[in-house]
Amino acid sequence: MHRSPTPRRARRVAAPAVVVSLALLAAACAGDAPGAAPAGEAERITVWTDEDRLPTFEALAAEHTAATGVAVTVEGRANDELRQAFLAGVGSGRGPDVLVGAHDWLGELVAAGAVVPVALDDPAAFVPAAVQAVAYDGDTYGVPLSTENVALVRNDDLTRLDPATFEEAVAEGERLVAAGRADRPLLLQQTEAASDPYHLYPLQTSFGVPVFAADATGSYTSELALAGEGGHAFAAYLGELGDRGVLDPAVDADVARETFEAGRAPFVVTGPWNVPAFLEAGIDVTVLPVPPAGPQPAQPFVGVQAAFVSATTPREPLALAFVASLAAPEVQARIAEATGRAPAVAAAVDAFADDPVLQGFSAAGAEGAPMPAIPQMSVVWSFWGSVEHQLVTGSGDPAALWDGMVAGIEGAVADA
Repeated sequence: MHRSPTPRRARRVAAPAVVVSLALLAAACAGDAPGAAPAGEAERITVWTDEDRLPTFEALAAEHTAATGVAVTVEGRANDELRQAFLAGVGSGRGPDVLVGAHDWLGELVAAGAVVPVALDDPAAFVPAAVQAVAYDGDTYGVPLSTENVALVRNDDLTRLDPATFEEAVAEGERLVAAGRADRPLLLQQTEAASDPYHLYPLQTSFGVPVFAADATGSYTSELALAGEGGHAFAAYLGELGDRGVLDPAVDADVARETFEAGRAPFVVTGPWNVPAFLEAGIDVTVLPVPPAGPQPAQPFVGVQAAFVSATTPREPLALAFVASLAAPEVQARIAEATGRAPAVAAAVDAFADDPVLQGFSAAGAEGAPMPAIPQMSVVWSFWGSVEHQLVTGSGDPAALWDGMVAGIEGAVADA
């Protein structure tokens, strides 16, 4: 695990009910804050976000300015350039005061000393996975804004089964294939070369096999948790699914989406990014949690968008006040409406009672496993996907393939 080179006490952001008062207080006292900006500049902050969220944050910024007198400039950048641009900006002193981005950037951001810890006044106001996602090395960073994860999406015209286990879903699908009503029993995307560990992760965790172990605070450590009997059982199950044709390398992301859109499969494991296309195709869907294949609950990876405060901003109180304002349920609901991603604040999720799709994805990820933000995660994917592909295609003994993968990842982590 890496810590910031200059450890700093966690900054506290207010609970949603007192967001505006904190903003006013911060604006009033900014000139007295350590490292405050020169007179004439202290009442302005800059926020960077990705281009898709730019219109929403421009509107929120204008409202924050009207309420507090603090001018907020929002700049959009391509998502695949945002993180590195922020790191370069922090290093040069030309970066923003606030970054809106993915929680799994935290490992690199903290290692670079680029963001400050932020203590949430009311962590219980957020869904559990969102708080865990912004925890790193014992501290919390930023305000969670939204969550996304995969779930089991059901074609209600083909079945109304709410499967308690993954095998129940597969059996229902096989029945429909045998009856000529479906082409595939269940869709779970693969690739021709590297499987898809992200979409398979709920099944893996149901065998008690997370990718990394966590410490007592909930933060991931660099200790792999892939080895052992649970890993062997999961590896064997992937081989069985491949033998039965449930998992097929020919079913990539496009094939999975198109097959479900055509109404030729009862279930697909996917995320909220594909559901609009299903609805446009006239498919009646229900979003369910991915049921377990093993003896434990299935936990999908959860991705969290969060607002982080730059470690080099001279306007820290103003930046903290702005990110605190983003925890208000009504603000999170607006972000959700614009992005189609579930809010991170539980009260905002409740506001979408008439949106069963958003509610379904939120419920499926509420107790999910945040994507590890530690730097070691970057070396896992190539080993993981390659071996899962070999398991699906029956290219060797499952336990031996899995153990070889674990050894390879351990070596790569040690060298990282």
